[in-house]
Amino acid sequence: MDERDVRLLKAISDLGTSSPEELHEATDIPVSTIHYRLNNLREEGVVENDLYDLDLDELGLGVTVVLEVLTSYEGSYEDVGEKISGVEGVTQTFFTMGETDFMVLARLPHSDDVERLISDFEAIPEVDRTNSTFVIARQKDTARPLQSYELETLLEELADE
Repeated sequence: MDERDVRLLKAISDLGTSSPEELHEATDIPVSTIHYRLNNLREEGVVENDLYDLDLDELGLGVTVVLEVLTSYEGSYEDVGEKISGVEGVTQTFFTMGETDFMVLARLPHSDDVERLISDFEAIPEVDRTNSTFVIARQKDTARPLQSYELETLLEELADE
């Protein structure tokens, strides 16, 4: 990636759009170049999709639960991770080092669904126990991590010299 690619990705993250016209206004990169670069970034696997971001509170999935999942298993952690990830409402699963095997983020419609979530985890044979944290208020919850970086930092770290 070069500087133009990084500037383009940062603008997409900040503006929440892949509209070539809006990206041109923000970056001064020609529209035809934006089309070309976005296609290249898709082919390289950097850009995965063109999905719209959702406000999960407005959608009705406003309950957030963070769980530590402790497991016992033989074989691959990927298999256990797939089972954990398959629980309805789980949006993110991380295999971790230390005492906790997996960190999980779940988004649910109602607080009553937390009991169902925990029961679903308990039904997985490899799960020994969970520690659940009910989120009272989300301080930062973004699907666009580039928003948390200054453009200069991204250029320094990501752009080829």
